[in-house]
Formats: sequence, structure tokens, C-alpha cells
Amino acid sequence: MSVVLPAPAESYDVVVVGSGAAGLTAAVTAAAGGSSVLVLEKASRLGGTSAVGGGVIWAPGNHLMAEAGFADRAEDARSYLAAGSGGRMSAAEIDRYVRTAPDAVRFLTGDGVRMRPLARPDYHPTWAGAARGRGLDQEPFDPGPWPGLADRLRSPTYLPLITMGERDELAGAAPDAALLQQRAERGVRTMGGALVGRLVVAALRRGVDVVAECPVTGLDRDGAGWIVTAGGRGIHTDAVVLASGGFEWNPALRRAFLPYPVTPISAPSNTGDGLVLGLGAGGAVDEMTAVWGVPVLAPPTAVYDGQPSGRMGNVELTLPGSVAVNTAGRRFVNEAANYHDLNRAFGAVDPGTGRFANVPAYLVFDRTYLERYPVAGSTPGVAEPWMHAANTPGELARALQIDPDGLADTLYRFNEHARRGADPDFARGASPQDRHLGDPSAQPNPCLAPVERAPFYAVPVHPGVLGTAGGLATDADGRVLDHGNDPIGGLYAAGNCAATLFRDMYPGGGATLGSAIVRAYRAGAHLTAGA
Repeated sequence: MSVVLPAPAESYDVVVVGSGAAGLTAAVTAAAGGSSVLVLEKASRLGGTSAVGGGVIWAPGNHLMAEAGFADRAEDARSYLAAGSGGRMSAAEIDRYVRTAPDAVRFLTGDGVRMRPLARPDYHPTWAGAARGRGLDQEPFDPGPWPGLADRLRSPTYLPLITMGERDELAGAAPDAALLQQRAERGVRTMGGALVGRLVVAALRRGVDVVAECPVTGLDRDGAGWIVTAGGRGIHTDAVVLASGGFEWNPALRRAFLPYPVTPISAPSNTGDGLVLGLGAGGAVDEMTAVWGVPVLAPPTAVYDGQPSGRMGNVELTLPGSVAVNTAGRRFVNEAANYHDLNRAFGAVDPGTGRFANVPAYLVFDRTYLERYPVAGSTPGVAEPWMHAANTPGELARALQIDPDGLADTLYRFNEHARRGADPDFARGASPQDRHLGDPSAQPNPCLAPVERAPFYAVPVHPGVLGTAGGLATDADGRVLDHGNDPIGGLYAAGNCAATLFRDMYPGGGATLGSAIVRAYRAGAHLTAGA
């Protein structure tokens, strides 16, 4: 069983562009239905953004929830999505997701993907139908039994070699160094790397051909089928699945479609290739301003694939003893809110200046916070050179070129209420979702503590993306639609090069992969339905 072929054959039933979770799910599903399948990956390693992310899949009503004792009902999941989408998701779209997600999970687990429910609440626990356990975590994966596989998977970025469940239990503390070293020595993958690793194995077992370092440069009609140009040669196929990720690393596409500047922390190979191929084939687009948003901390040490990158900052913003402020020195958001909705605050425009009101922004914390928690991977108690430091809030504000009076007023008010465990301004720590990533040793509110012990520190907080969420418009089965809203024969899209199923909503941890895998599973099944 070869991990990666040196070159593809001349023809296949299905060609999949991209080797992330969406592409591999479509490939495995189509192969299970009897199709010959080729997966093409332009990068030298497999997995795309899926391999470097958290790997959680939001899938209400799946069988793993029931086995773990988490109650869920289809009608509750429908109510929850209806409450959150505000009518943007139709009843048919909601029902389709709720019905398909459990089937996709059962199929993937039957093909060797190993997951378990997280005890996390949905990101909006006050909405009707909210529940715990809908996010599925990936169990650690050892690629040792498949020689060469470890070297073919994308390396992790900043995320440590622990599961999301293990990360949740840390309450902001650093993971066990001995465990990390042991897993690294064995080549073990966790989170998204574990998901991709098992999907690659499932694909190979199903007879899928996988070719890396083979960018697709052309997509042309060939009668009822297609010719895919890759690696300087034409490959004949009946159907194509575009699953090559978003366009967040393409500056021109970002400027054209996104409403504010972002810092991507995904795979730098996501430059919109699939989107451009689909547009060239006559495909329409949808939800092009949508992103999978996240606040990002970007120390100069954050580099991936030779590109400046960053790290999710939602844990640092949630933990007690910190505040996020804009250049007026004012708080502007509940720092413990879910990362996607928190990120929306960066798009607010000051009508007086016409500029973004909350860009730039800073995470401000004190010595107590520094001693307790890692900041963007730092060692607790160690002030890194890239952290701004000062003996007083006023000195810190002047160094940052933010309003000293505004910061002083903010800290005075915040500290007075934080001592009592309250936040009347933004209700930080008031919901189970907020408290989930807080520090339970901080009472009465695990997300609140005064910022008052000198010296004081600050690091920039950037609007960031896990990936873009807008892309090619598709029908219920993942077929790319043309500008007349008709499906283009034999052309499918899934993952971040297709428009999000959630219409720019983020229901819970794992929404990105949930949208990707549900559509990819439907596409793969539709490809073989008439075979």
C-alpha cells in the first residue's frame, strides 16, 4: 500500500483536488461506492488546513454522543440552527444537515476514524435546542504501522500534541512536556493531524490513488466529463471534486472579497486554486465575505511553511486577569465569547473617523497572569521580548500609543467588578461557554480577576481566520451551480472552496469541519448513487 504515488494514471471516475478532510471524505465515500478515485495535492505534504487545525467536527445527534451519555434530539438540533441562522438557513438546509451529519460520522468511524464527544457546550447555550457533546474530538493517531505516512502528513503548527479534550482539562496551563516528547518521538498525531492521518489510511485501503506535489493548473470540458491538467499532463475523469481550501493566503482575493484585513493561521497553500478553477468552469459563488474567524496572537516566532503566521488567542483572552482594549483604551467585546463571534468585533467601523474602531487591539495583563499562564506559547513567568512591558498602565498605554486615560478608566472599572466576579459591561464568564476555557481556581468567576499587579504587559490581538468560508455555490449534493442556479455536470465542491453550509453562523466548536465533511460526504454519495 503506497502512501503517495509518483504519478497518476490517465483516467479515473473521480478526481479530487485537495487532500484535507473534505477532499479525503469525498474520496473515501466515492471509493466505497465503487468509483476509481484520484486525490491531487499541490503541497508536498497531505492534509491542508485540516491537518494543522483542531480536528473537531460539529455533528449533532451522532451515535458517539449517545454512547457517551450525551442526550440529543434531531428536533433540538433543528431548533438550535434555526435560532442562530435567523432565517438565513432554510428549513430544508437545516434538516439536511441534521440528517446527514450522523450518517457521515457513522460512515467515517466505520472506516477507521476514531473520535469521542467533547463535554463542551454549544457556542450559544441560551439558544433553543443547545446541547453538550456535539463536537467530536480526534483520538491520537500513530502512523507507525504505515511506513512513510508520517513524513507525508503536514507537520503540526503551534498546537501541541494533545487532544482537544486534554487541552480543555489544562485550564490554561502548559501541557505535560514528557507526554509531548513521547508522542513526538513516536510520530503520533493529534487533533486535525489525527483526523487526516486516519482518512489517508481509509482512502488507501479503499484503493484511492493519492499524488502530492501535483498542482492542478487546468480544468476543461471533455464531452460529458473533464480533463484535469496536473503535473503537466491531462487526466480524464467523469467528475471532479474541488476541495482545495479557501483563499485566505491570496492577497488579491482577500482585498476583493473580505470586509477587513485578516491574519490567516491555516496552511499557506490555501491561495484559492479551487475557487479560481470553479469560476473558470462557469461556477457561481456565495457567502464570499464570510470567514471562520478567530482572534490571533502573532509573535515574530510564529512562522509556518516559511510564512509569518500566528496562533489562536481565544484561551488567553478568556483566562482571568486580562482585558482586550482598542486604541481608545476601552474594552469592546466579551473576551470569553466564542472565537468566531468575538472576531466580528474587529469589523466595527468608527463613524467619526471611517476607520476600524478596534484595529489595532491589545491584550493587556499583569504579572500575576504572566506567572500563571502561557501567552502565545510562552513559558509562564517569562516575559518574552515581543511583549510590551511597563511599570504602570499609563506607561504601557503611551508605549502602545493608546489613550492613557481610557486605559486607566477601563482597568479601574474592570478591577472593581472583577473582584466580585462580575462584568456588567460585557457579561464575561456569565455563560457555560465562557467558563469552559476559564480557570476553575479563579472564583467566583473563572474568567475574571483584577489586572493590577505590576509590571503590566500587552501583546497585539489581530483579526484572524482559520480559513475563508465563502466560495463556490453548490446544491444539496455538493454540485457546483452556474450563474443560472443550475448544476454543472460532474463538478462538485466541498470544504472551504465552497460556500459555508451555515451561512456565516458558527454553531459550535467544529463547525468548519462539520460543514466540510457533511457536504463532502453528500458529494461522494451522490457521485456513486447511479453507479
